[in-house]
Amino acid sequence: MSYVIDRRLNGKNKSTVNRQRFLRRYREHIKKAVEEAVSRRSITDMEHGEQISIPGRDIDEPVLHHGRGGRQTIVHPGNKEFTTGDRIPRPQGGGGGRGGGKASNQGEGMDDFVFQITQEEFLDFMFEDLELPNLVKRHLTGADTFKTVRAGISNEGNPSRINIVRTLRSAHARRIALSGSSRGKLKVAKEELERLKRDEPDNFGDIQELEAEIAKLRARIERVPFLDTFDLKYNLLVKQPNPSSKAVMFCLMDVSGSMTQATKDIAKRFFILLYLFLKRNYDKIEVVFIRHHTSAREVDEEEFFYSRETGGTIVSSALKLMQEIMAERYPINEWNIYAAQASDGDNWNDDSPICRDILIKQIMPFVQYYTYVEITPREHQALWYEYEQVCDTFGDTFAQQQIVSAADIYPVFRELFQRRLVT
Repeated sequence: MSYVIDRRLNGKNKSTVNRQRFLRRYREHIKKAVEEAVSRRSITDMEHGEQISIPGRDIDEPVLHHGRGGRQTIVHPGNKEFTTGDRIPRPQGGGGGRGGGKASNQGEGMDDFVFQITQEEFLDFMFEDLELPNLVKRHLTGADTFKTVRAGISNEGNPSRINIVRTLRSAHARRIALSGSSRGKLKVAKEELERLKRDEPDNFGDIQELEAEIAKLRARIERVPFLDTFDLKYNLLVKQPNPSSKAVMFCLMDVSGSMTQATKDIAKRFFILLYLFLKRNYDKIEVVFIRHHTSAREVDEEEFFYSRETGGTIVSSALKLMQEIMAERYPINEWNIYAAQASDGDNWNDDSPICRDILIKQIMPFVQYYTYVEITPREHQALWYEYEQVCDTFGDTFAQQQIVSAADIYPVFRELFQRRLVT
């Protein structure tokens, strides 16, 4: 019998390379299983991976084995009853088999290969082939901008950026280091001179010798320059890149009284999925959360998902607030602007045309992509038909979808953010 021993150093995960090869080979099977799992479990339930089952017939692998070896003589009997392609009937009673069960000539089955994928692998397959549309446009059309920031102290620099305090501190430390020994000797010499003048005023020889030594030490100390080029310290300023491919996502959620608890739950799960997708796939992205009923308000993540505030319905309040925040904080020449709106479509009738006008004139010309999700099992509301006019005008950057039940969340999400081929 032969043994194959894997001695590759992979730490605790000894089969990491083989596992990644296996995941690549059966990607389609795993991806299909992940999509089915997402439809079964809650969007918020992402703390663990998923158990994947692959039919045994789909994972046949070539194997190496020993042949019989040696010289063999085999007799293949002929026959006059069968030709190629004929099916031989199963012998009654199981033939010469050793099984105790009864055989059947109907149905078929397969053994499944079951294995577990981790949370990271589950999310990789879950968000595969998804992206924010048109994100590259802003990067290609505009050059990166820079901002000047302080980056500590340097020994070289522009005289206008000299740091006086650091320079004097360095000069003082240098003078102490270079003249410390001479200052100590000078102090001792002065004390000895005072003693001689007090106790031995007639000892002119020693007094003159000490005075000459003191003058010599003072001259040595004074030769140490007050300021040297080595002491000069400068404020270091560097240019920090401010990439133009930054993105911001506006999340607009309807929390009016017409939104039932089930509808709000679907909307929250949609935004949780969106938030998870953004934070996992993009480093430089900001998320702005806006809740609205009769009035709109920017909130933090906690309040967006868990606040119980409700009221009437005026959707235009959220769009107006979004436009104000865009103008104030997100210049269109620096930011890729995206928006996702979720509502049941129920809106004050006179307000729906206002929403359409705000989108067409003040928002859509400046955003990369806008998605509207209507969560209702009923017929479309007035807001949907007004948004259809927006879609006709901005077909490439505006999309709308309907969600009827929780099972539609992930398919609709993939439809809205599916990676599109660049033509």
